[in-house]
Amino acid sequence: MVATGGTIASAETGEGLAPQLTGEQLAGYVPQVAELADIDIVQPMNIDSTNMGPADWQRIGDAILARYEDYDGFVVLHGTDTMAYTAAALSYLIQESPRPIVLTGSQQPMASPFTDARLNLFQSVLYAADPASRDVSVVFDGKVVAGTRARKQRTMSFNAFTSVNYPELALIRCDRIIRTAPAAPVAAPATVPAEAPAQAGSTAPAAAPAKAAPAPVTPEAPTGEVPAPSTPAGPQATPPDQPVIYHDLDERVFVLKLTPGISPKTFSLLAPSYDAIILETFGIGGIPDTLRDALFAWVDSGRTLVVTTQVPEEGLDLGVYEVGRAYSEHPGILKGDDMTSEALVAKTMWALGQARGLADAAERRALIRELFYRPVNHDRM
Repeated sequence: MVATGGTIASAETGEGLAPQLTGEQLAGYVPQVAELADIDIVQPMNIDSTNMGPADWQRIGDAILARYEDYDGFVVLHGTDTMAYTAAALSYLIQESPRPIVLTGSQQPMASPFTDARLNLFQSVLYAADPASRDVSVVFDGKVVAGTRARKQRTMSFNAFTSVNYPELALIRCDRIIRTAPAAPVAAPATVPAEAPAQAGSTAPAAAPAKAAPAPVTPEAPTGEVPAPSTPAGPQATPPDQPVIYHDLDERVFVLKLTPGISPKTFSLLAPSYDAIILETFGIGGIPDTLRDALFAWVDSGRTLVVTTQVPEEGLDLGVYEVGRAYSEHPGILKGDDMTSEALVAKTMWALGQARGLADAAERRALIRELFYRPVNHDRM
């Protein structure tokens, strides 16, 4: 069990709720978990998930990897507000894990008389202890959601999380797991959409053939220390009982939600601070004509543009309307399709992180594109 704080660990401080309880204290509220598994607890942090960032995702991942050989499953206790981001990030940092990594939390503190924390903790351990469980998921209010498909949909109700554009992996009724979707498949070769011809007036270079991703690493026998970052050295085979591990993230990713009247100058203001923008468009992919030159200039400068929709369900299709089709045909623009914004943030950071060491701009863009379109833990259909 990896305790990180959140509402589940919170108590009143006189200035509002804040994480106070340790992982050991939280486990003590649910003694029934001792009947499910032998549990050890680590606590890399004890923070409100509002303060959780990419460096913390890596700390959680490193805490798991340093002990990966010692345990059959992992439960991460986490605040609900950014749990979907952490679940997505762990899905990309620790891919194809044969051992389940389960995130859970609660809408009410563990010590509250009407809390949902006890059942969530019990069912998370139950799911993590089941031999058929694998990969990264969120267990909450009796639902199991793939780590790349979770979204917090409600701020107060116990059924806070939903699975976006993908079926729930399982339902849990008391102490019974009812599986509704197959386990995550072993990685298949990625299908990357072909680069379209350059848009008229674009200065974007022609794409180079996709470069192989930096070689993943596998955890060594446990030493109690965090594994060192991977050093790309060409493709390496990963044993079937080991996850595929990555350590690098590029945090310079910004999510921009379109609003009527947004200024094209926004993109030049963001350029010094960010390497990628995830653009949440109108509807199925509507982008105002006034932004066209600014968006083409962003991509042609070597930066990454990911296009998605601000509508929660059913995804994106840039080819339907004239206000989107120009971007569908522009090279270098990546399409989020039916992915969640949370998964897009984590995946873009991961893809950019793997390509950061490449000096050639065309190779870097080709690698980012190949990684972005590679399916991971049910993140895209």
